[in-house]
Amino acid sequence: MIRSPSRAALHLGACVSVAALVAAAGTALAQVTPMSREEASAGTAPAQAERQARVNRIFVRGNQRIDPSTVLSYLPIQPGDVVEPLTLDVAVRTLYRTDLFADVQMGVQPNGDLIIDIVENPIINQVVFEGNSAVREDKLREEVTLQPRGIFTRARVQEDVQSIVELYRLQGRISASVTPKLVQLEQNRVDVVFEIDEGPQTGVRQITFIGNEAFSDGDLREVMVTKTSRWWQFFSSNDNYDPNRLDYDREQLRKFYTNRGYYDFRILSAVAELSPDNDSFGITLTVEEGDRYDFGEITVETTSDRLNEEFLRALVPIRTGDLYQSDRIEDAVDSLTFAAGSAGYAFVEINPTYRANPETDTVDVVFNVTEGERVYVERIDVVGNTRTVDPVVRRELLLVEGDAFNRRLMDLSRNNLRALGFFEEVEIEEARGSAPDRSVLNVTVTEQPTGELSVGAGFSSVDSFVVNLGISERNFRGRGQNVVARVEWGSLRQQIDFRFTEPRFLGRNLRAGWDLFHSRYDFQQESSFDYRSTGGGLRLSYPLNRYTLFSARYFLRGDEIIVPRGYCSGQGSRALCEQVGASLNSSAGYTVFVDQRNDPVRPTRGWTASLRQDFAGIGGDVNYVKSEVEGAWFWGITPSWVVSLQGSAGYVSGWNGDAVRINDRFFKGGNSFRGFETAGIGPRDLATNDALGGNYYVVGTAELTVPNGLPEQYGIRTSLFADVGTLGGLDDRYTVNSSGVRDANIVDDTSLRASAGLSIHWRSPMGPIRFDLSQILSSEDYDESETFRFSTSTQF
Repeated sequence: MIRSPSRAALHLGACVSVAALVAAAGTALAQVTPMSREEASAGTAPAQAERQARVNRIFVRGNQRIDPSTVLSYLPIQPGDVVEPLTLDVAVRTLYRTDLFADVQMGVQPNGDLIIDIVENPIINQVVFEGNSAVREDKLREEVTLQPRGIFTRARVQEDVQSIVELYRLQGRISASVTPKLVQLEQNRVDVVFEIDEGPQTGVRQITFIGNEAFSDGDLREVMVTKTSRWWQFFSSNDNYDPNRLDYDREQLRKFYTNRGYYDFRILSAVAELSPDNDSFGITLTVEEGDRYDFGEITVETTSDRLNEEFLRALVPIRTGDLYQSDRIEDAVDSLTFAAGSAGYAFVEINPTYRANPETDTVDVVFNVTEGERVYVERIDVVGNTRTVDPVVRRELLLVEGDAFNRRLMDLSRNNLRALGFFEEVEIEEARGSAPDRSVLNVTVTEQPTGELSVGAGFSSVDSFVVNLGISERNFRGRGQNVVARVEWGSLRQQIDFRFTEPRFLGRNLRAGWDLFHSRYDFQQESSFDYRSTGGGLRLSYPLNRYTLFSARYFLRGDEIIVPRGYCSGQGSRALCEQVGASLNSSAGYTVFVDQRNDPVRPTRGWTASLRQDFAGIGGDVNYVKSEVEGAWFWGITPSWVVSLQGSAGYVSGWNGDAVRINDRFFKGGNSFRGFETAGIGPRDLATNDALGGNYYVVGTAELTVPNGLPEQYGIRTSLFADVGTLGGLDDRYTVNSSGVRDANIVDDTSLRASAGLSIHWRSPMGPIRFDLSQILSSEDYDESETFRFSTSTQF
């Protein structure tokens, strides 16, 4: 009789070799006589019929849950088949591989009946973890494959044991062990219990380098993710020993050296030694730096007549004599790939080959370009958009069916979909189509929630107590429309607004929308007045090119300046009292915005620039022209060290004999100029200490984002800053009295102010929070300064 590897199915340690299966097959059939070599060679072997049997009927025995028809559906034998030992052996293995059975035996009786005796694998009642304290149970359940109501097999248990041990190893618990146990229940059910001995967490005592001369141990430790254990590093998860992380560190060290000219750099060994008390590891890395190399001859070779080698060589951003850097090789490959992809060659391959010249310390690089046929997009399949309608996805794609394939446009299409904010994951994969010159694009998206109900309360040094309620939907009705309704009520600011945006107005690449709002701002502390504004507006924007957006707008609003009763009849500021009352502002404007950043959220390369102008006087009571320009430049020294330079300037001027009203002037300070209070710099009435704002400003900021040692998931970013700028330029009617003499109480000094300090940005569960610690470097005596500022903001 042929049987499965082990009858003792529930004994986890049981093991029977495949040879036992083959040996058992020799006795599976009655009346089977072995054939000797002599008989075979002499042609006197027993009749073939004596080694075979015909199956008349098939019977299944021992099944409890599984229907016999299910067993027979897996069986590669049918009534009427002639079988032999090898056939039965294959059948046993086939049934055993289904994982439904703990034991399988079969044999043919003398009457031709095939009897199959099975022992079903038990059903799992529950999976229990015992002894775990360092790792949460939900994390463990994510690692194991055994689930309640699933089928129990020894192989899966052993796989899950290894997965749990690996999880603990990544947590720095090298000595963790897992013992699986079974609890037998009635009706062939079992409880699976994983008994876990977590063991101690092993830290990193020290990291030592041998053979390094160009860079110190401290420099190399900064490159590594693995850090030495320190008692004050409460939040660090990288100060325990993890072999996988150490492998990653070796690669980081290799990149560090090869990006600084050390082409021959090698890590000869990386040894981790456990301390005698099993508490920590000492890591020793032996390196061989080699000489420092420059780039030698750079060439591009291709077998295609349609790809011009000289043109491709001009695209390579490497010149002979430059310092050798491995990242520049990758950049060159990307440039060549995009160039070939832009020309419609989808399956281009670029393989750089290197030839080192130790005598001259140079490295010659040859970029070998091979390409397939020109490929066209045959079909675009969109998968995963259960709520978002297909046109919303397809209109962001820069490729359509019939276009020549362009890898650059495919990558830009993916960025467009990610920028929508509708999808958690976006993948665009290319597959071969029905012909060699046809390609299919598979767009797979994973949707994420786009609606948000926000209820919050907070306190800041700017707005004091604030309560806000907001409802927003970025993908209204699955059509990509944006709807926002928000109410914010604080001691210094109250605001209600409603906004609607249609991203594809009239089916074109036009973004249109309208706004309704009412707001009140309390400037009594800064300038002895309250400001109220109620109105609405229309917006329209469209891209001029990939990086440039043009926006136009029209707003109509009613403004009102309110001062305390008796203020203007007493010692109130004349420059403010002339502004009291209501006015109607009808204005149109535009903005041109250029964005060349590599990442819209956390840029490390690139720049932005914008020009904004508004023209008031299309009806209404207010006449002015307001212009503002802004720019920013980003450069990442490393992903954690990012330098940014930002600058802005603005100018507003009245026309048709109108002076600029106080609510239309510029105010700087607070979040816009750290180290000074809101409206803390610029023109001021010394008699009342009221800030009056200015008609022009210039502000520049230099900022350095620095690592703070906290895990990325905490959402805390730290930066050092320096702000410098000026604000001034009041109209003469406010600085000169009725006698034509300059008012001594009105100061309008355009001297430079400057400050420096530390900013901490925290993306908290309650919303973005910022802490500013500032030191004034240059100011006027009448400026209002502050050392600490705590502010919050709500984003929709």
